[in-house]
Amino acid sequence: MKKPLILVTADVKPLDGYDWHAAPSTYLQATLSGADAIPVILPSLGAEVDLDAVLDRVDGVLATGSRSNVNPQLYGAEATEANGPYDAARDATTLPLLRRAVERGIPVFAICRGMQELNVAFGGTLLTEIQEMAGRSDHRAPTSEHQDERFRIAHTVDVASGGQLGKVIGDEKFEVNSLHRQALGDLGKGLKIEAQADDGTIEAVSVTGAKGYVVATQWHPEYWVASDGPSQKLFKAFGDAARAYAAQRT
Repeated sequence: MKKPLILVTADVKPLDGYDWHAAPSTYLQATLSGADAIPVILPSLGAEVDLDAVLDRVDGVLATGSRSNVNPQLYGAEATEANGPYDAARDATTLPLLRRAVERGIPVFAICRGMQELNVAFGGTLLTEIQEMAGRSDHRAPTSEHQDERFRIAHTVDVASGGQLGKVIGDEKFEVNSLHRQALGDLGKGLKIEAQADDGTIEAVSVTGAKGYVVATQWHPEYWVASDGPSQKLFKAFGDAARAYAAQRT
């Protein structure tokens, strides 16, 4: 059987007079090795992209993390310089992409910004600068020039019993990394909490009644996929779902 094709979301970065559409290599490598699939980066060209024409040709969607945040105007809040940076081209592409992929039953794995995009795509809201909120921990990455330090294990998460995440990893607590300033606020239509941190921060969600596999995490399993058991299980489950979808599609 041919390896499934996974559509990977892209940030837009200005450099040398060009707008570059790019995805971090960690997500691409995790798709190759962890999901045993082939990543294909989708440029963030908004309405210029015929999403159904693209989705007809792929077997899964991976929505990546990013340094940029979803523009708060998309969930009824005010956009401020402090809450940025923003990436309007990515918002215009990825939010409708995620809605359409879920509607069609295409497997979706959304990570960090990707999970926040999934929530906003279905009408949910986000909380900004949660480290400033009473009772919340600081979920930001450590300040370091070394990626292993920035992505180090930071805290445990509680997994909802009997949920989609529990089927993949198990219902026991496990440890994750943490590199975010924002978190999910009001849940979008159909979204279900799959895991939470001790301070109540939502760490994983699924979509109730979705036709296909949908899992989203606030942490970054792509970084430790070569050595961390839960990260390996998440990417393997996504790859298996993509293979099953590909078999059904053909």
